Amino acid sequence: MESALYLIPCPMGETAKEQVLPSYNTQIVKNIRHFIVESRKAAVRFLVSLDKTFPIDDCTFTELSEHTDQKADLSKLLLPLEKGESMGVISDAGCPCIGDPGSRAVEIAQKKNLRVIPLVGPNSMIMAIMASGFNGQNFAFNGYLPVKNGEREGKIKQLENKVYKEDQTQLFIETPYRNQKMLEAILKTCRPETKLCLAAGITTSEEFIKTKTIAAWKKEKIELKKIPMIFLIYK
Repeated sequence: MESALYLIPCPMGETAKEQVLPSYNTQIVKNIRHFIVESRKAAVRFLVSLDKTFPIDDCTFTELSEHTDQKADLSKLLLPLEKGESMGVISDAGCPCIGDPGSRAVEIAQKKNLRVIPLVGPNSMIMAIMASGFNGQNFAFNGYLPVKNGEREGKIKQLENKVYKEDQTQLFIETPYRNQKMLEAILKTCRPETKLCLAAGITTSEEFIKTKTIAAWKKEKIELKKIPMIFLIYK
């Protein structure tokens, strides 16, 4: 096994790992003892799901999350890797480093010319584009939009303008408990003919992916569940 910083995907929700992860991933992860994680609890739960005998007590876990100080000194974060030991990056769900704090670890690895190897796994952003019917050759992931009323609507309008001017699919996300407010803002702001795809709970038992025009969504009066969701708009 090559010494590297492995980017380790994990299932989204309660999905069985066999449905979304190749067995090759498990073989790689079993040989790693140093992990950079979004949360230790979630990482341990994932590792034990791969192998009930996983030697958790022999592992080191360094948390790198949204709560980590942006100015924190992370220069020693990859010391095991610099000494020739493989390390792994694990997010709480899906692929790490996409809208995820783990990207800071990869940035350091690239600057130090250390090997980075992404493993195959579920990515809700790409899967949402696949299932939306929107332009998959020109798209932009915008992460979280502003939370404040007015600012959020202004950003949505800006993204909608890009859809029409650049023929570009626009994707963004929201904290699950604010899904409904985001939907209401989109319906209030966008043109009736603009298309909106709601992609929620991808690969889980609650999966819901549907595309309609804004005008059609307004007739639905849908109540969104508080689960991870990708919002996509296109023409």
